[in-house]
Amino acid sequence: MTADGSLPIATTIGRVALRVADLERVSRFYETVIGLDVRERRGDRTILAAGGDPLLVLVEDPEAPPRREDETGLFHTAFLVPSRAALGDALERIEDRWRLEGSADHVVSEALYLSDPEGNGVEVYRDLPSEAWPVADDGTIGIDTKPLDLDDIRNASRGRESSPDATTVGHVHLEVSSLPAAREFYVDALGMGIKQRLGESALFVAAGDYHHHLGLNVWRQRSTPPRGRGLEWFELVVPGGGALAALRERLERREIDTTDAVDGDGFETADPNGIRLRVRGDVPE
Repeated sequence: MTADGSLPIATTIGRVALRVADLERVSRFYETVIGLDVRERRGDRTILAAGGDPLLVLVEDPEAPPRREDETGLFHTAFLVPSRAALGDALERIEDRWRLEGSADHVVSEALYLSDPEGNGVEVYRDLPSEAWPVADDGTIGIDTKPLDLDDIRNASRGRESSPDATTVGHVHLEVSSLPAAREFYVDALGMGIKQRLGESALFVAAGDYHHHLGLNVWRQRSTPPRGRGLEWFELVVPGGGALAALRERLERREIDTTDAVDGDGFETADPNGIRLRVRGDVPE
């Protein structure tokens, strides 16, 4: 943690885990449409990556009920690609093999929107140069929503079948029941900074100067914890074991429960809606 209690600038989003009913079908979507590679298949789960670290964990649970309309959880997982050519490749795959649901020029990024076979929201986007982002004196960023010229994106395609190795999960957008409660957890307790607020309906927060690592909205007035299919957990990666220990201590001082991670270093906690968050340290080898 930094001296003012904020998360270190190098903090990023790590893996996202989804609970799915049909592992083969959902995995095929992320392979052929999003362009991820299967890193590992074992039992009831598949781990997918884009050349580097794992990005997505799919956990099969055929008995899990569909997500109810009142359940909080995932709005979308946003895969960040490194170039307009990679975004063009993604658009070509989506239009050829799936369904594009929307697109936008957000001034800070160019984004494509769709849903996976079980209704989990997906964004594929590329960032525009950060020096062109409209940053206010207070550090907030003027994220906007304008029409995206899809012809320009199509023309940038190189016909690549897979996402580049530099692809990451750039941000996760959550549906929560209360923005004040979400702010208290993600900003006051966890240490993210507010980058934009849309009235009383949405909040965008991040570590450092990024436009957002998390989106938080109440657009659909969801009110109950996640129980069925959908988001199982998502991961925050902080730079180094010292930052990890400091963050855990900070949460526990606020009487926020933490438990040791079940599959490696780090710890797990949950936000006010019961959305599970895993935190680990990125320790250089």
